[in-house]
Amino acid sequence: MNMKKINVIMVAALAGLSLSLTSCSEDFLDQKPKGQYTAPTYYSSDKAVMKGTEPLYNRAWFNFNRRAFVGMGSYRANDAWNPYVSAEFAKFQVTGLTEDMSLAWSSLYNVVTMSNAVLYNLQHYTTSAVTESVKNAAEGECYLMRGWAYFYLLRGWGDNILFEDNQKMVDNPVQPLNPETDVLKFIVRDFRKAVELLPETGTDHHPSRYAAKAALAKALLAQSGWSSAKGDHSRDDKILQEVVTLCDEVINCGQYSLLPNYEDLFKAQNNDNSETILAMRWADPNTDEWGTRNALYSDLAFPEVTDVNVWGGALVASVDMIDIYNEEPADSARINATFFTPNHHYSYIKKAEGGYTYAHNWMQLKKGVLGTKADVAPCNLAQMASPLNTYIQRLADVYLMKAEAILGNNAETSDAQALAAFNAVRVRAGVEPYTKITFSDLIRERRIEFCMEYCNWWDMVTWYRWKPQTMLDFFNNKQHRGFEIRENNLFKNADGTFSYRCIPPGVKTWYIADSKGRVYWNDKITVSENDNTPIQTAAQGYKYDLNSLLRKYVPGYQAITLSEANIFMPYPESDVIQNHYFNEAPQAYNFGSGK
Repeated sequence: MNMKKINVIMVAALAGLSLSLTSCSEDFLDQKPKGQYTAPTYYSSDKAVMKGTEPLYNRAWFNFNRRAFVGMGSYRANDAWNPYVSAEFAKFQVTGLTEDMSLAWSSLYNVVTMSNAVLYNLQHYTTSAVTESVKNAAEGECYLMRGWAYFYLLRGWGDNILFEDNQKMVDNPVQPLNPETDVLKFIVRDFRKAVELLPETGTDHHPSRYAAKAALAKALLAQSGWSSAKGDHSRDDKILQEVVTLCDEVINCGQYSLLPNYEDLFKAQNNDNSETILAMRWADPNTDEWGTRNALYSDLAFPEVTDVNVWGGALVASVDMIDIYNEEPADSARINATFFTPNHHYSYIKKAEGGYTYAHNWMQLKKGVLGTKADVAPCNLAQMASPLNTYIQRLADVYLMKAEAILGNNAETSDAQALAAFNAVRVRAGVEPYTKITFSDLIRERRIEFCMEYCNWWDMVTWYRWKPQTMLDFFNNKQHRGFEIRENNLFKNADGTFSYRCIPPGVKTWYIADSKGRVYWNDKITVSENDNTPIQTAAQGYKYDLNSLLRKYVPGYQAITLSEANIFMPYPESDVIQNHYFNEAPQAYNFGSGK
């Protein structure tokens, strides 16, 4: 198969799929082209070139976003979990046969191959009618999206196969793995190229160079400390300074701003808002284009709050997140926007009925749950088809990256710029600013700000490659994975905190109870499993030490332990069987001269 034929197939897919899409806005993914297109004839106008990149915002990512993105980015971070859907990600039981993992792997490489194909077509088939600036912008989008795909692959699997030439892979698909450091170097190179090519200002929701600068800052922040060394080590101060500079350029470019109301970030009517730097943008749910939809909705929502078929009722907050929320109940704007909380009223859910008050003693997922078809108007909603964009990066991330880069290798900082960046995120949430910040503060703030946005785990992997000992202690001693909280096992207190009891993972485990049947909650001891009358409360001196209670009262407890062996996921078994290099040491990537 020659390169021309490959790209004819690819462009036919691009033209036939991307341009049939719609969104709540009318200037992106809004019209279906007429006629038949092939690579040599398609790239004959600025409009066609811009349309040719649009599948990079949806179809290319479909099987990554469809289900695995939640499990990989949020369940593994222990934001929340569902014991019945994608639980293998939360329990770190992913194997080479896990279907959603394999689909995600293939989808990310689909982004790579699609980016490569569009780049090839732009460089070989654009006519003189295409302006140089539009061609450059389209190429910049390809580098940007390919960089992001490899960034997810790196933090998901470690060593990966790098390639820029699809024909090379067709001719010989059995290629060696490349080491993590080369993958990260490749990502940084792609993002730098995107910075060079993308325009100062984006048009029709296509990104500007500042989206590439934000991505570059994130990759460099990872690169500043990325190492396979077993001990904690220092980050590169020179790279950290470049991260700060890039963050400042993004923050001060005038193209982005934090939305005043955190909850508004997760309403479909606010797609492409001022805080969005880069997002996956999905087809109108009423189209028949399955591979271009945001198929997550039915996994996230529960029937009571919507009028489409859904099955996400058991997706609830982790004990980690509840404990974090209990430290600062004043952070109610972010808490209630992320999880439904007892007795809270949501005026924009079931609007036709005067709103919706959550009447359960539980904390089911709210973020990404939009309500009914009428609630999302003028957008549309259907089973496994949400109109909501999927954030890849938003401005709050840039503020927190800046604070993290300034903190650098220090134990804490009271630097004015670091505090201003960190507190911009907190003040928007309506909580008190900090006067100094530590690495633990940064972890905590990210967990709250980005909870259930499918990104917290990726940052944890970056930190693990910088501070492996610190992060292993965090994973195995400060986090508690796989603990179930069932309905009527959580109550909201008058001060805004949450009282709960949980079921630990293990063999024949149940609520934590002593030999007298007294049950240990997070803030009290009660008479029994069926009698919640308090025997001792926190105000009376009760101190909740979950690790100690587990050792003392739960002999069947089986902790979910993280290590180098499972922090990175296994490769799909089918790839391992067909490619012997997956069982061999990675080989250095040939970047070529001057690359």
